[in-house]
Amino acid sequence: MSVYELYTKFTRVWIPDPEDVWKAAEIIRDFKEGESLLHLKLEDETPLEYPVGPKSNPLPFLRNPDILVGENDLTALSYLHEPAVLHNLKVRFLESNNIYTYCGIVLVAINPYEQLQIYGEEVINAYSGQNMGDMDPHIFAVAEEAYKQMARDERNQSIIVSGESGAGKTVSAKYAMRFFATVGGSSTETNVEEKVLASSPIMEAIGNAKTTRNDNSSRFGKYIQIGFSRHYHIIGANMRTYLLEKSRVVFQAEDERNYHIFYQLCASASLPELRDLSLTSAEDFTYTSLGENIFIEGVNDAEDFKKTREAFTLLGIKDSSQSNIFKIMASILHLGNVAICPERDGESCHISRDDLHLKHFCRLLGLELQQMEHWLCHRKLVTASETYVKTMSSKQAANARDALAKHIYARMFDWIVEHINMALQTSSKQHSFIGVLDIYGFETFEVNSFEQFCINYANEKLQQQFNSHVFKLEQEEYMKEQIPWTLIDFYDNQPCIDLIEARLGVLDLLDEECKVPKGTDQNWAQKLYKQHSSSAHFQKPRMSNTSFIIIHFADKFQLVADLFHEKDDAPPSKTSRVNVRAAKSTPKAPNKEHRKTVGHQFRSSLHLLMETLNATTPHYVRCIKPNDYKEAFSFDSRRAVQQLRACGVLETIRISAAGYPSRWTYPDFFSRYRVLMQKSDMMSADKKLVCKNLLEILIKEPDMFQFGRTKIFFRAGQVAYLEKLRADKFRAACIKIQKTVRGWLQRVRYRKIRKSAVTLQRYGRGYLARRYAEYLRLTRAALLCQKQYRMVRVRRAYLRVRQAVVTIQAYTRGMFTRRIYWEFLLHHKAMIIQKSVRSWLQRKKFRRARNAAVVIQCAYRRMRAKRQLKQLKIEARSAEHLKKLNTGMENKIVQLQRKMDDQSKEYKAHNEQLLMANSSLGSEVNKLQKELEQIRGQQGEGGQLTSLQDELERLREELQEAYAERKRLEEEHSTEKLGLKQRVKELERENSLLKSEKEEMNQRILQQSKSAAEDSSVSQREGTLQTELDGERQRYQNLLREFSRLEQRCDNLKEELSLTKFHPGHRRNPSNQSSLESDSNYPSVSTSEVGDTEDSVQLVEEMGVERAAMDISLFMKLQKRVRELEQERKRLQISVDKMEELARRRGAEAKSPTSEQETADLAYNSLKRQELESENKKLKNDLNELRKTIAERASQNSSSNELQDSYNLLISQLKAANEELDARKEEVLILRTQIVSTAQLQEKNEHIQESKKIPELNNSKEPVDKEEALEAYHGLCESKRLLEAQLQSQSRQHKDELEALNTQIELLKADIEKKQEILNHTMSLSPEAQVEYSVQQEITRLTNDNLDLKELVEKLEKNERKLKKQLRIYMKKVQELEASQAAGLTSRSKPELSRQVTVQRKEKDFEGMLEYYKDDEALLVKTLITDFKPNTVTATVPCLPAYILFMCIRHADYINDDQKVESLLTSTINGIKKVLKKNNDDFEVTSFWLANSSRLLHCLKQYSGDEVFMTQNTAKQNEHCLKNFDLAEYRQVLSDLSIQIYQQLIKVAEGIIQPMIVSAMLESESIPSLAGVKPMGYRNRSSSMDTDGGGPSSYTLEALIRQLGQFHGIMRDQGLDPEIVGQVVRQLFHCVNAVTLNNLLLRKDVCSWSNGMQLRYNTSQMEEWLRGNNLYQSKAAATLEPIIQAAQLLQVKKKTSQDAEAICSLCTALNTQQIVKILNLYTPLNEFEERVTVSFIRNIQNRLQERNDPPQLLVDTKHTFPVLFPYTPSALSLETLHIPASLGLDFLIRV
Repeated sequence: MSVYELYTKFTRVWIPDPEDVWKAAEIIRDFKEGESLLHLKLEDETPLEYPVGPKSNPLPFLRNPDILVGENDLTALSYLHEPAVLHNLKVRFLESNNIYTYCGIVLVAINPYEQLQIYGEEVINAYSGQNMGDMDPHIFAVAEEAYKQMARDERNQSIIVSGESGAGKTVSAKYAMRFFATVGGSSTETNVEEKVLASSPIMEAIGNAKTTRNDNSSRFGKYIQIGFSRHYHIIGANMRTYLLEKSRVVFQAEDERNYHIFYQLCASASLPELRDLSLTSAEDFTYTSLGENIFIEGVNDAEDFKKTREAFTLLGIKDSSQSNIFKIMASILHLGNVAICPERDGESCHISRDDLHLKHFCRLLGLELQQMEHWLCHRKLVTASETYVKTMSSKQAANARDALAKHIYARMFDWIVEHINMALQTSSKQHSFIGVLDIYGFETFEVNSFEQFCINYANEKLQQQFNSHVFKLEQEEYMKEQIPWTLIDFYDNQPCIDLIEARLGVLDLLDEECKVPKGTDQNWAQKLYKQHSSSAHFQKPRMSNTSFIIIHFADKFQLVADLFHEKDDAPPSKTSRVNVRAAKSTPKAPNKEHRKTVGHQFRSSLHLLMETLNATTPHYVRCIKPNDYKEAFSFDSRRAVQQLRACGVLETIRISAAGYPSRWTYPDFFSRYRVLMQKSDMMSADKKLVCKNLLEILIKEPDMFQFGRTKIFFRAGQVAYLEKLRADKFRAACIKIQKTVRGWLQRVRYRKIRKSAVTLQRYGRGYLARRYAEYLRLTRAALLCQKQYRMVRVRRAYLRVRQAVVTIQAYTRGMFTRRIYWEFLLHHKAMIIQKSVRSWLQRKKFRRARNAAVVIQCAYRRMRAKRQLKQLKIEARSAEHLKKLNTGMENKIVQLQRKMDDQSKEYKAHNEQLLMANSSLGSEVNKLQKELEQIRGQQGEGGQLTSLQDELERLREELQEAYAERKRLEEEHSTEKLGLKQRVKELERENSLLKSEKEEMNQRILQQSKSAAEDSSVSQREGTLQTELDGERQRYQNLLREFSRLEQRCDNLKEELSLTKFHPGHRRNPSNQSSLESDSNYPSVSTSEVGDTEDSVQLVEEMGVERAAMDISLFMKLQKRVRELEQERKRLQISVDKMEELARRRGAEAKSPTSEQETADLAYNSLKRQELESENKKLKNDLNELRKTIAERASQNSSSNELQDSYNLLISQLKAANEELDARKEEVLILRTQIVSTAQLQEKNEHIQESKKIPELNNSKEPVDKEEALEAYHGLCESKRLLEAQLQSQSRQHKDELEALNTQIELLKADIEKKQEILNHTMSLSPEAQVEYSVQQEITRLTNDNLDLKELVEKLEKNERKLKKQLRIYMKKVQELEASQAAGLTSRSKPELSRQVTVQRKEKDFEGMLEYYKDDEALLVKTLITDFKPNTVTATVPCLPAYILFMCIRHADYINDDQKVESLLTSTINGIKKVLKKNNDDFEVTSFWLANSSRLLHCLKQYSGDEVFMTQNTAKQNEHCLKNFDLAEYRQVLSDLSIQIYQQLIKVAEGIIQPMIVSAMLESESIPSLAGVKPMGYRNRSSSMDTDGGGPSSYTLEALIRQLGQFHGIMRDQGLDPEIVGQVVRQLFHCVNAVTLNNLLLRKDVCSWSNGMQLRYNTSQMEEWLRGNNLYQSKAAATLEPIIQAAQLLQVKKKTSQDAEAICSLCTALNTQQIVKILNLYTPLNEFEERVTVSFIRNIQNRLQERNDPPQLLVDTKHTFPVLFPYTPSALSLETLHIPASLGLDFLIRV
């Protein structure tokens, strides 16, 4: 392939530019070989003709494809040249704000002049353990590379940090040391890493100063060696310094400052301990005010001085030494203010005796004032024979004063460095070290002197070492890949180095001139001209005789020979001291043979440094200063290019480009360029052969590539050529696709146009046809209109004539008719007049006659009325008339009275009938009660049940009749008495109801408002309390973690002590000692008032936050009181036990010694009696509970069959209980009788023995008989009391039965009433509704019956299983009894003992306690904890060791042995700690003991006797509660232990899955062929990768999910509480999210659209796993929200403002820095994808300014959520627990 083929149209190139160094352009016409012009177009569309010549002006550099712009490694660029490097750095720095970039093995660091949040501890953790190329470039990546190679190769390492002033060398070196201090922290308490870091503020104070280029510029070079032990922990450090800029002490340029320590002292001059220094403001001293600006923006010198003093103290420098240091520093300032006055002759000078600063100088240094005044103005001249004292001019004296100040400061600097090294030294043997070299870069100024000469000389040596190392790495890479290589031509700067340091070189000639008595700089310059004028690296300027030019690798370097002689000449080894006490000493002449010049010393130290660096593996950091104005993120291309040329970065590029810079692995090459292959090639299995065949076809020149063992090597530009072919292939495919799509679109368009044309034609033709049809219609209409018009016109004329004729006829006929009409009308009117006159005359006559008749009638009637009135008045005065009126009224009264009497009689009769009905009903009830009492003995007879049913039916009918009669009477009386008042009462009732409802509504509204306010306040209060509780829990658990860490550290130190020290003889084991120490921390009985934390948390959860907060004080008081009462009870119990023991001893002394069998029988009988009494109480309790249960069931709405079943069940269980009670009573009676008889027998034996001892008492038998009779009487009385007690119990039993029967009767009555109501309701319904209602009732009844039958069947089955189990126990006991009887019993054994033994064994099986001897405690702990394997109990009950330990604790509590309880619990806790310490990386063991510790904690709570923890217990579990001890303190200890185990479990799990997270979540291809591949640079060549082991392990998502499933399965199988499992999963998912997001934020190669798709798929698989294991509600899914939003951010569009708004609303779980970082890192994998523009990112930042996000980029991977152990009681009964024989716990006795 010819070079000219690349210069085609649309190809982009770089052309030189005087301002921007390089400018981009695009070729607009293909270039052909031989042409002299290249036609270009600039970015602003300006055309340009670029001249091209074969010699003078070569072809311009080609630009890399856009896909390669912004790469992490400059060597990944296809075209490696200066403009490509500069452009890539500029894009990364300005657009992505990335200050670090790899250039092969070099890290290029650009100073941002801004504080970036990329150096926190989270970033250190993210880079720790990672390969150098896996993450984005960072100083931490270089430090990790050095640390890893030191540990792997066991070879010392060096990090060389170089750059000019202001480039950030000191900061880079500081961050590298911080990384080593964090990763390789010391394992002891010496805190060496803190001392190493503390040396930085001291060296910055005494060696850094403000310059025009940097506010904190290091004015010296230093090499710090950090020593490591065999375990790679920091054990010490050492510092070497080079070329301190002493001239800065006495002179500073404008806008510069002296060393920081002087300004710190002046700013803190007001401190009491610094008042003796007599310091004021820095403006008052000459040495600190020459720069005219004593302040630095943003720097507080007083605060920095405090940090400096703290660093001095941390490094062990005493206060007195610090005070002396400050005195010397202050004396230098005072010395600079000493005024030297010239004399008149100009050859001498003097100092005023009143000079205050000289006095302070002498006082601070302890010098004699007169001597100091004298020697500052005079000098000594020493010859071979004598010594002369000569005066000095004022200028010479000032120079001597300044030289003294510089010498004092230099000696002080060396002393401080020496003491820092002494503080950082260690007595341990150093295994390896990492050196950090912070030294000047290549410098050139307008006037260069001796300092710049030494600096550039050192950089020339470092560049030579750098070139050889780069060449060596290239050679190793070629040899490892087994490809032929040729010697690469690179710049060799050995001639330049020889010019400086060889024999008769620059330094030799300078040293020789210093030895000459009258040597000068001019003579030295002439010698240089003469000796080296022929050298290619030496030149003489034309216009100067004292200057010379040295051509370095970076640039030409012109020096002025002035003052070289003075600066190189070293001070004498001995000087006269003008101390007051040593003022008489005579100085001796120096030995010139042993004098060493500064140049010689620097050359020696440089050779020593180079030897050290050559013995180590170097790592390079090149710091670049982007601009000279200290502006944040401002890039000056000219200044950057100067530094890139000077620091050797471009030389690295040139060396790489000379060989094979581009390297691809075969799989990556195949994946990237498979589009250029044939389909048959892609199906081949040998990918390497396919790649070889493809390259042989594509690249014709075989020298352009080489095939290595694992990689393909390409010459510069070949990858770009392949990218061009790939782009052309894609472009051709796109053109083909576009052609096809456009053809399809055109065909669609043609069809659409054709269809439209046909449609238009159809509509046009239709329109014409419709228009013609309209014309025809209009023509026909016109004809019709004409016809009609003509017809109408003729018709109108006809009608008008006809109308005229008719009108004439009508008028004529009307005239004649009217004439006839008027004639008739006149005749008619005349007749009317006649009629009216005649009628008026007749009416007038009639009215006159009628009026006369009326007058006559009125007169007659008035006369008759007067007569009748008079007669009535006379009759009214007589009595007979009144009698007639009263006769009818009396009859009515009598009738009403009779009616009232009849009604009263009827009412009395009805009342009598009602009373009779009630009395008969009462008798029937009594009769039924008597019959029910007889049922107890006649249960099986069915006839009585039938009669009882009939009786119930009869009673039901009578009650119905009585109710009906009563209802009728009540209706009649109510209608008669309350008829009128009913309406009024109803109205009043309605009124009162309305008022009450109104009041209730008002109250309800008020209550709702109050409750709403209270709810809001309560919710807020609950939220704050919950937050405080979580915070407190988090702090407490952090303290626990710190405590466990310190405890672990203490154990480790003890173990190391035991290993390092050996004492002969017996000595105590430190582990046992620690165990005993820990034992003393756990008392058996708690006297604390607060209780354990977990109990309080559980109380808060159950009672509510507010209520628990109010009752906590009362709870503490009650708890204290309960504990006091418990202690009092224990004390009384102990005293009672002591009294019983004393009485027993006295009785044993008084009585005759009996056999052991009798003693055992007596103890057994007493114990058996207590057990039988407790069993009797339990049976009574069970009987009462059974009665209550049946009463509750009978009180519900149940049918008669249900009542019958309940009654039968009651009778059967009552009978069984009575039988069991009788048996128990018989046993009690037999036992008590046996006890009495045994006591009588013992007393009898006692009397017999006494009678043998005392013969005189045997003669009289009467007292003995009396005594025996008295004893028999007492025995009968005891029997009588027993019988009375039995009788009383039977009477109480009968009373209980009567109460139960009465309850049954009441229930039957209630049932009858209910049935009556149902019947009335049914009768009131329609026939259809009655049928439906009855069917529904029958269905309900049958359903209830069915449920009751099922329940009864279950109970019967349960009873059957219980009886079978008891039967097996009895059979076993019978067999044991027969075996024991076959072995032979003693003659004193009684038949009743067989019953007693059976009772004892039965009770033993159901107590749930385990007994062990005190000597077996160690064996128990060893078997159950220390040597226990979790897989041995996989098929048994989960948490079996916890149950066994608690059963042992129960027995110790049962026997009231507090020492046994304390010892067992302490041994258990210490045993668990030892097991966890031994298996600190075993997840299964840690999970197993977390489950058992939490279960033991729950058991201590569940059986503690506290009501809070007994709410879910069964009755049997409540009986198993602890009786004697309160183990609240041990619950707290177990709670703390559980938290520590949980933290260890999280640590182990995170340690297992953390190496898998990045590979599984970000790198594995869950969706095949989705991820793309880009050209790689240094990443796959990193020496940190373990290629010998097959490369780094790669994990898939399935492996990660499989590991999580394994964790979940282990925790679930081991019985860990689901809540704790959910918290563990939540913490692990937080770790997955944090590690994934941190790596995403630090890796540019994974921030692409395809990786976002992969990541979203992976997170969805994780969520699906949560759903599949019912863990989605554990808040684990919420922890994945940030990484889910990050994946979505990679996938969404990133162009318009709408997209920005959508991103802001989408990414709520990401902070602003994370969003901007992801957008900056977003990288397209193909040329067709678009980058995120800078304006879009700025838009996002502006929109997110309102957020108050923390300035933290990475997620804290060490964050742990506070764990909470919820109380989960066990449903397992302790008596049913089976202990496998394989555990070897045969020494445990079941009790």
